[in-house]
Amino acid sequence: MSVTAERKAEIIKDNAQSEGDTGSPEVQVAILTERIRNLTEHFKDNHKDNHSRRGLLMMVNQRRKLLAFLKKMDVERYNALIQKLGLRK
Repeated sequence: MSVTAERKAEIIKDNAQSEGDTGSPEVQVAILTERIRNLTEHFKDNHKDNHSRRGLLMMVNQRRKLLAFLKKMDVERYNALIQKLGLRK
């Protein structure tokens, strides 16, 4: 259900703005997106798992806030990120 360390390192490498960048909105959104996709798969088999559903909703809201921040700061980076991750606007 969670993201493995190797997968997380790969996501960070793919989305980092510079070497050692783990806190940029792009990296945070990409990690949250991976976690959200994993939980979505989990709910296909465990539809009554409401405790994890609450965590999923919190992650979706956090990602939404980060995307709004990124859009406000730099629209080109925002558009590139949603295109790369396959998110809706």
